[in-house]
Amino acid sequence: MENSHSFTIDSDILEIPKVSLALDLALRAHSFSEEEILDTQLAVEEAITNVIVHGYEQITGKIVITCRTTHGLAEVQIEDFAPPFDPLSIPEPDITEAIEDRKIGGLGIFLIRQVMDDIVYRYENGKNILVMVKKKKV
Repeated sequence: MENSHSFTIDSDILEIPKVSLALDLALRAHSFSEEEILDTQLAVEEAITNVIVHGYEQITGKIVITCRTTHGLAEVQIEDFAPPFDPLSIPEPDITEAIEDRKIGGLGIFLIRQVMDDIVYRYENGKNILVMVKKKKV
């Protein structure tokens, strides 16, 4: 059985805890492990933070989050109306470099790639659409 829940938040960091709570409830209802829930929350929080800080910058905007869950996977879709930006175009950071030699930032997308099983980006009808999938471990 699939469950789908969609809601809209303002581009405000203070909105993120309600997104995390909604993800927690949705994934627990389908018996995802604590690690899978935390990984998904981390990825979604990072993606939303990037939209707020880098996409909308100083302007107020809306972010639409849709979470679809089944017993086998969770799919989270994040839509925003900020200027087009493909986060998957960011190259992987060189994590072998000494910390003092690394440039600041760039680890958020790296973390998302590490904890999620599939990530797809598209720009369509004036919206950035990022879809992230977490597969339940058997």
